[in-house]
Amino acid sequence: MTTLNDLRRFAVSRSLFMPTTLERAIDTLGFVQADPIRAPARAQDLTLRPRVDGYRAGDLDRFYPALSVEEDVFINYGFVTRSLQALMHPRTVASLRPTARNKRAQAVLAFVRECGAVHPRDVDAHFSHGTVKNYWGGSSHATTHLLEAMHYKGQLRVARREGGVRVYAVHEHGPGPIGSAARQAHVDAIVDLVVRKYAPLPAASLSYVVSRLRYAVPQWHGELRSALQRAKQRLSHARIEGNDWYWPVDERLSSDTPPDVVRLLAPFDPVVWDRRRFELLWGWAYRFEAYTPVSQRKLGYYALPLLWRDRVVGWGNVSVKSGEVQAAFGYVGSQRPRDRAFIRELDAEVERIRVFLAIKST
Repeated sequence: MTTLNDLRRFAVSRSLFMPTTLERAIDTLGFVQADPIRAPARAQDLTLRPRVDGYRAGDLDRFYPALSVEEDVFINYGFVTRSLQALMHPRTVASLRPTARNKRAQAVLAFVRECGAVHPRDVDAHFSHGTVKNYWGGSSHATTHLLEAMHYKGQLRVARREGGVRVYAVHEHGPGPIGSAARQAHVDAIVDLVVRKYAPLPAASLSYVVSRLRYAVPQWHGELRSALQRAKQRLSHARIEGNDWYWPVDERLSSDTPPDVVRLLAPFDPVVWDRRRFELLWGWAYRFEAYTPVSQRKLGYYALPLLWRDRVVGWGNVSVKSGEVQAAFGYVGSQRPRDRAFIRELDAEVERIRVFLAIKST
């Protein structure tokens, strides 16, 4: 009989696989969520760190042009494999087609094609389109806003980044699936990929992640409900402590004893990303508080969930000050694990963070 302990072990072991190459890790994950905050590194780097052998902060940016990976929107913005991106495109819906901006978009496209790859400031200097209100309510160059929209549509790709800024190149996707059967197969493949990344998933979370695929495939938004029902029929599932759980049909729950390892995980790491699942598996609520007023924070600005074996036992806030890594930890119920091995492994994890950040030991 499957228990919650089995699911905890399964959730950790299947996601935190043995470290491999950067290309293979991304291929296994399918999607790595991005976030610009560095505390002590960006979320994509923190996510890849325990899964890539010898990974250093910034490696994804450094090696991006040579990888079979693209920046794009999946259930959030991040890095996707090219095989996944091919399933999501072309995004051909009326709401994405420029209307009043159509001539401007075509002119920008011609300019990018002529240049090969362009920085937004070069486009802005060439066209001087003025400013628009961006999503956060601030002001941004209209050309930057247009480049982002064209990127989402699939007309452009991110060729590389310069100082964290996207440099764009022209991109053309192949034709989409023809006929309802082929379209259904595309949608099912995308659903299977998001399940494979975040499984095991309680039923409510499965519905949530499938609904978020409306950002990945807006052209098939209306088909996601039926895709969810098909997924529930083909996935492995079990009812445990009042909740139905789902995971890929070709995977079996592991009975292996979890290793004595401490890991500090990114707030958007697949092990902890689903807050509903997190609370069901580990019995406490983790919250990302970077945008929470200081006076209301309980865990910290960028608290990293602290995994010990197959339990998330607390959190850590890590920073670099005066060239040294500083870490402060909090624990569920204010109780630190008493195992002597935990102290040893916690020190080892802080040392791994130091190496990952290329901070010289003193």
